[in-house]
Amino acid sequence: MALQVSPFSNCFVAGVHAVGWAFIVPCFWFLDRLLAVCKTTTLEKTQSLEQECYLHPLKVFFGSITFFILFLITAPLAFLGLLLWAPLQACRRPFYYHKEAPSSPEQETHKGFELEGKASFGFATANLCLLPDSLARFNNLGHTQHRATAIAQRIVEGVRRPHIRIFVDSPSSCGTRSPSSTTLPITNSSTYGATDRQAPAPVNPHSEEGHTSVPKSDNHVVCVPCDDTEKPLTESSLLNSNQNSNQQDQTGHRSAPRALLSQGLLQQDDVPWEVSSMFPANVDILCLEEVFDKRAAQKLTKVLRPMYGHILYDIGVYACQPPCRCTAFKFFNSGLFLASRFPVLDAQYHWFPNSRGEDALAAKGLLSAKVLIGQNKKQKQVVGYFNCTHLHAPEGEGEVRCEQLNMVTKWIGDFQAASREPDEEVVFDVLCGDFNFDNCSPDDTLEQNHCLFEEYRDPCRAGPGKEKPWVIGTLLEQPTLYEDDVNTPENLQRTLESEALRKQYISPPVPTEGCALVYPETGQPWVGRRIDYMLYRESSISEHCRTEIEEVTFITQLAGLTDHIPVGLRLNVIMDPDCDD
Repeated sequence: MALQVSPFSNCFVAGVHAVGWAFIVPCFWFLDRLLAVCKTTTLEKTQSLEQECYLHPLKVFFGSITFFILFLITAPLAFLGLLLWAPLQACRRPFYYHKEAPSSPEQETHKGFELEGKASFGFATANLCLLPDSLARFNNLGHTQHRATAIAQRIVEGVRRPHIRIFVDSPSSCGTRSPSSTTLPITNSSTYGATDRQAPAPVNPHSEEGHTSVPKSDNHVVCVPCDDTEKPLTESSLLNSNQNSNQQDQTGHRSAPRALLSQGLLQQDDVPWEVSSMFPANVDILCLEEVFDKRAAQKLTKVLRPMYGHILYDIGVYACQPPCRCTAFKFFNSGLFLASRFPVLDAQYHWFPNSRGEDALAAKGLLSAKVLIGQNKKQKQVVGYFNCTHLHAPEGEGEVRCEQLNMVTKWIGDFQAASREPDEEVVFDVLCGDFNFDNCSPDDTLEQNHCLFEEYRDPCRAGPGKEKPWVIGTLLEQPTLYEDDVNTPENLQRTLESEALRKQYISPPVPTEGCALVYPETGQPWVGRRIDYMLYRESSISEHCRTEIEEVTFITQLAGLTDHIPVGLRLNVIMDPDCDD
């Protein structure tokens, strides 16, 4: 069954819903501004020091009075709108579906399996904290609408680049060391709100170039030849090589892209990884969390749609759920946002019924999607499953998150059982999102040992409570978001590559109540809280397929725009050419 663009079954219901929401918006906006004017970010505090000392108090005083009066004036109209809007949530489907017509069918299919029996798929996830402006300020992030546009432009800037593959040869053996999909950057990135850098060049979503997706065949291979006379590669040389890879050299040509670090600084692990100042090239499916603001979701959709022709947004439920029950009123949707280059064949959303406290005001849950990749050599339909979620946030409530992980496991299984066809090949099954627990905090021991990690593989995980040596935490300390070491993609990249600096800007593990925290253990690196996950499962894909990790990427391109480090994963899927029908 094809997905419907509108969440409502007919135009009349959609129209009444739009009228009710139009009545609510002015009152909601004035309340948002009333709270926002009283809550400043650290960046705004720094900027206010350059103004006359009396201006900021006057702005707060008169702004509060003005917005409070306007809030009271529009409150009766908002109440009338609520009477129209709330009952209609019972018949609302849980997402909008935007479908962009491709300029050619090849843009929505993957030719790898049809021609070679193998293909590469890129995925990325990021928590954007796109709440209403007043609430985002409690995370030291303001200007939600401007951030949404800047985030989308940076994502497009990164993913539309050519796909560069680098092979680093060992000086001793001249053998191929590790493949990389790092790419040549296009422009320097800047940080939203930074006072010493220029804003990024805007991306015109309606330009001819914007409507052309980068084809999968636009790959380049960069080989670093073996030369025994050269200095051997070391951990230091790999970390610092091409430190200025985003800069042009004196001749106007860009320097070669940085090679991926492999085997945990050459020996400790077999997963190629990188800290990148830009999003990986050719990300096929993008999952975003905390896109709670509807206008921000529309801005993201407008800029991303030339690259991603299939977008699910405003995902979730509102009002009382189930309808006509005395349950927590859902003021916000799930915050999930899914952008896919491949057509979405089917999608299903479930909300968590066990949320508590402030989390109960949002319809957090799980979105499962089935996407069409193309055809294999035997003309069978090739599909993939992609799941994204955002779990319960408050610390010290691991039992709630474990219950939600149980639901996630069941819902994914039910969706795949109902949607899977006998004559199709499944080539990937990915689960990602903001899990709100890490693999190093003693307070998260319950979640770390959940059986979900027996089904899905976490490339960054060495075991329950133990990260691999090269792993980097993904939760930034909110008070320091605008400091020089982390306020630009390049600066944040250098900071994350230094363990000493990471300790200052990545959130530390959470101790168990009443117990002293000893971290890290002797001889172990300092990692910090990694709460953004990118997992994959092999047991649910077709038996003739084999999956290999091509790269894991920690992305700094959204420095200054969010308090999370986005994570990327690229999988190589190889299909046995001798498989039977």
